Formats: sequence, structure tokens, C-alpha cells
Amino acid sequence: MKLIVHGQQAFGKSVLEALLARGEMISAVYCAPDIDGGRPDPLKVFAQDQGLPVYQPKSYKDPTVWDQIRSLEADLCVMAYVTLMVPEEALNAPRLGSIQYHPSLLPMHKGPSSINWPIINGENKTGLSIFWPDNDLDTGPILLQKDVVIDPDDTLGSLYFNHLFPMGVDAILEAVDLVRDGTALRLNQDPAKGSYEGWCQRADVEIDWAQSMDVVYNLIRGANPQPGAWTTLNGHTVTILDSKKAIGFANSGPGSVVEVDADGISIGCVEGAVRVEKFKPEGAGKMSAKEFLEHYRIEPGARFG
Repeated sequence: MKLIVHGQQAFGKSVLEALLARGEMISAVYCAPDIDGGRPDPLKVFAQDQGLPVYQPKSYKDPTVWDQIRSLEADLCVMAYVTLMVPEEALNAPRLGSIQYHPSLLPMHKGPSSINWPIINGENKTGLSIFWPDNDLDTGPILLQKDVVIDPDDTLGSLYFNHLFPMGVDAILEAVDLVRDGTALRLNQDPAKGSYEGWCQRADVEIDWAQSMDVVYNLIRGANPQPGAWTTLNGHTVTILDSKKAIGFANSGPGSVVEVDADGISIGCVEGAVRVEKFKPEGAGKMSAKEFLEHYRIEPGARFG
């Protein structure tokens, strides 16, 4: 079966590596356009190293792009981390259409930040879907799904790189086999169910220390490392990264520093505190609590936010 791989970044590269490693025939690779001054896309670099044709359309609404995809005479397009909208004319150009990876249990958490929001919401389960994309966003029929437990201390980074990333590569391989065997499912999503959230952006993750410890902690870990939950200190923005719940500070004032040591700074919120172990001050790189304390005089009673 001849495949097109459409994706980007480390996930797209890993999918292409896995497909090649088991002898799949790759007709071409499609990836995002280059960004001026940005790092080369790992998928693009790897594909070129393998001698594969690489295409980078700025838009998939161009009929010449549809003709180009048809000319490859591929059987299936595998979409591994695609952020551009792709219309059905391009999706259906391969003989068997296209399948796409999405890191949530569709129809829940449709949209581009589907890993952030379940953590921020305090949910304890998510997963991944391989589905048949259509003209709408993340609404096509489901081919297969895998559940993933969200551990109480999972961050965006740990949930993705330890679970959703490697499981996603394996799920794509499984889905390709099902399509090849003619046993792939097409389970329609119920349009009345599910949820959609947009990009998780900096404006969404300002820390309100007057919220409960659980709400604050979930926000921090759901935005770690991107886009990075943030607060202020003496008028300057500080991004909060690695943190833990700090038990035993039930009556601490919101945003007040309640404990300081070389390994962490505990900041009060309602019904508890959060112990911060890694910071990123405005205009600086990431710092451990010890490094942060060397740059800023922080004592109990100081206030964030």
C-alpha cells in the first residue's frame, strides 16, 4: 500500500520513521511551510535525508495541490500532527482517503489544544483518536481510540511525551493495518455531544491565586511547558513551571509567600498552597527555585499576583 505522510515536527518524524522501519512504501511527505528564521522541521529534514519528495503547500484549498496529490497515486494519507485545514478534495485524493491522529477521545476536546484543557479542567482521563477527517474540525468518523489515564501530577509535557506521543505512533501503525485489511471502522461522531476548545493561550493561563489549590495547580500543570501559566512579582511577569501541591497552609493569603527554601517557594491560594520549583522570569531563561532566589529577594509575606 502506497502512503502519503502529512505532518510536522517530532511526532510526524517519528510516524514516518516507524512506517519506513516496517517497510511501508512512502510516495511523498507533506509538511508545514518553513518559518522565516525558524528551525527546520524535523519531519522535513528526515524525509529529505531518506530521499523522499517533500511538499509544503501554503494552502490545501488550491486545486493544483489536489491534482498534485492525485498524481502520486497513493492509497492512503496518514496525517500526523496537521494544523492547516485540509478540504475533502485533498483528503479524498488518495484511493482510500485520509486518516488523522488527534490527542483526545473525540468528540470530547475537539480543537488545537486538546491536551492542555483536560488537565486544566482537572479531568482524570483522556486518550487519542484516529479518525477519518472531513471538512469540519475533528468531526469525522472514528477509526479507533485509546484511553490514557491523567495522573494527578501529569503536566502537558509528561502526558504528551510519556503517553500520547508514543501511543499515537503505535495507534497510527495499527490503523494503517486495519485500513489495509479492509476492517477499519467508521463510527460517526454524535454532533450533539462532545466539546470544542480553541488554542490555550497566555491570556487563558494567568494565575488567580484566589482560586482553590486544586484549580491553581491544574492550571499550572496543564500549561507546562506551553503556553506557561504566569503571574506577576513587583510588576514583572513570571512564568510558573514545575510545581507541587503544598499541604498544610489552609489559611494562607492568596498570592502570599508562605514558605521559602532552596528547593521551592510555596505560594498561598485558597485552601492550601502551591510549591513552585521552576520559574521563568520575564526576559530570562528557566530557573530553579535556588537560582530564582539568587536573583530576587523573596521572603515569607512577599506577594505574587
